[in-house]
Amino acid sequence: MSFNQPLGGNEMPRFAGPATFMRLPAAETAQGIDVGFVGIPVDAGTSNRPGARYGPRGIRTESVMIRPYHMASRAAPFDSLQVADLGDVPINTYHLPKTIAIVEQFYDRILATGCRTLSMGGDHVVTLPVLRAHAKRHGYQTLGVVHVDAHADVNDDMFGERETHGTWMRRAVEEGLVDPKRVVQIGLRATGYAADDFDWSRRQGIRVVPAEECWHRSLEPLMAEVRAQLGRGPVYVSFDIDGLDPAYAPGTGTPEFAGLTTIQGYEVVRGCHGLDVVGGDLVEVAPIYDPSGNTAMLGANLLYEMLCILPGVQRRG
Repeated sequence: MSFNQPLGGNEMPRFAGPATFMRLPAAETAQGIDVGFVGIPVDAGTSNRPGARYGPRGIRTESVMIRPYHMASRAAPFDSLQVADLGDVPINTYHLPKTIAIVEQFYDRILATGCRTLSMGGDHVVTLPVLRAHAKRHGYQTLGVVHVDAHADVNDDMFGERETHGTWMRRAVEEGLVDPKRVVQIGLRATGYAADDFDWSRRQGIRVVPAEECWHRSLEPLMAEVRAQLGRGPVYVSFDIDGLDPAYAPGTGTPEFAGLTTIQGYEVVRGCHGLDVVGGDLVEVAPIYDPSGNTAMLGANLLYEMLCILPGVQRRG
């Protein structure tokens, strides 16, 4: 079988070629695709700085420097799986509830083929419809989640709206989309309106790892505990770029200082290797706040890290 390969920098200059993730082939459907990269250009669910609608485009643009082989882990995803860029969800720019329904239906079709998805947000509201599609596919109250974020996203509502980037995790728990005992939230920090901002998660059985518990240390031991906690069963990885300190990722809508380092972000994703990761997303990249492109580049690399830890990826000896 011939696997799709990213277009290399020695074949075409990195500033040219197709505008897909890693300049992979574009696919019109997920049929025959093992892993699909999908853009969800939505920022109508954000509460502070807009601009995450440009995240998928920015991430794709900055993905051109990523090469196919993972030198640290020896992972060779493009020798193991059929990977393609499935394009963007055709969202409704003017109506967030309709957009959420469109995203869910889009992922229903993809997941029905057996394809796993790695998604580019968009603000964090996009994770909710994706989890709804996964719950139908993998079973309600079974999905585990590794959630990296500065915020718990467990507000009951925001300005009276129940589906926003700050409410999606609460809805996921209430709707039975996830098993709270198989959910861990890493990097939560900063200020809140009340202690309940983090304690609600704890009362549901979610493990909360505040950023302060991560300062000045490797997260490899933590991820060994996370693997034991999540055990067998499907796992979804949701990585909000604001989980990292804005010194590394300033291009985001709700930055909070004293966050995770880039190395710790890599440790979290690499630490998910061995779990049955059925999908993941990288959200809240807003390129307009980072002229250097570093935030989008970091987002692209974290998505590549997610690709390398998926089941079925071969590792060279």
